[in-house]
Amino acid sequence: MSSATELIHSIPVDPLTGAISVPIYQTSTFVQDAPGVNKGYDYSRSNNPTRAVLEQLIAKLEKGSVGLAFSSGLAAIDVIIKLLKTGDEIVAVDDIYGGAFRLFNSVYEQFGIKVNYVDTSDIQKVFDAVTSKTKLIWLESPTNPTLKISDIAAIAKIAKANNSLLCVDNTFASPILQQPLSLGADIVVHSATKYLGGHSDLIAGLVVAKDPELGAKLKFYQNACGAILAPFDSWLTIRGIETLHLRIKQHCASALEIAKYLEQHPAVNKVYYPGLTTHPNHEVAKKQSTGFGGIISFTLHNDTEAAAIALVQETELFKLAESLGGIKSLISHPANMTHKSIPAAKRRANGVADSLIRLSIGLEEHEDLIADLALAFNRIENSTIKEKANAFTSV
Repeated sequence: MSSATELIHSIPVDPLTGAISVPIYQTSTFVQDAPGVNKGYDYSRSNNPTRAVLEQLIAKLEKGSVGLAFSSGLAAIDVIIKLLKTGDEIVAVDDIYGGAFRLFNSVYEQFGIKVNYVDTSDIQKVFDAVTSKTKLIWLESPTNPTLKISDIAAIAKIAKANNSLLCVDNTFASPILQQPLSLGADIVVHSATKYLGGHSDLIAGLVVAKDPELGAKLKFYQNACGAILAPFDSWLTIRGIETLHLRIKQHCASALEIAKYLEQHPAVNKVYYPGLTTHPNHEVAKKQSTGFGGIISFTLHNDTEAAAIALVQETELFKLAESLGGIKSLISHPANMTHKSIPAAKRRANGVADSLIRLSIGLEEHEDLIADLALAFNRIENSTIKEKANAFTSV
């Protein structure tokens, strides 16, 4: 049976009514037969039937033992860091999502948890950064926004030898393209707001643990801290996952065509997309993934913030917005949007140039998206020519 067919039929029919769509149990509490005697549910913070279906579904997709659903991707990251204690250290990917950087540096460093940022696409740098205090290695692969690829299996061996946990943020790839637990990771985290939900209509986070004991610890923190996903948002995420295979195919196919277009455009300096043979980690991506995703980043030859800001405001089909992974294509300027919380010098050192632009390729036909980008480039070029002409006339 294909993975797509298995996924669709992993979502259960309601045993009570036969409803083919998972019911939304919009309730805070459950009537008990006697004190402490119930039908498996007592309070929706601790467990909820709709959320339970989602949690079982993501665990199956990622080939893990325990899945947990949270109110946001950052809430999901937060519960993982609660596994650590004062004095512990994290080795984290340098090109990291701005929200994760803010959480690590502005929240958890004050509790004595140190974070060492390294280029995790270089195995030697990971090996050199790990110490006896390193209790967690944190990867994004691909990274946000320069799409570096880390060799998950190789880093898993380093983590295991050091008795460290390895967590992979699998948001960009999704479990359709990449399954980090099968490559040796201990934990997978998702911003389900992105590809899993897929329609830009919810905020959600998911965590999957490979080991049942580790999953039980995370489940304890989920209940104790309370940042759970609501029943309706759980249902929306399930509904999004039902079409995940088809959407990912379209995202990947269109992204490759658009990356090829950008690579030959005279205004573009560098294109970041793992599906291009020019990508430095292309072979690693081929080895551990079944596709290259729907995110592209690129820089301009006019390597200025002003040039990038001008371009992102000229597209029509690409909407200027935060986030990614939805059915509509989005364009963003990371330096002023998703990664603004990272100090400028550190951001640039990690490859997030002032002219870097990130695209989230939606489900539109790629020819239409290329035409939209071409029109935006032409508008910027004509605007620049006009500005130069006006400057010459005024002299």
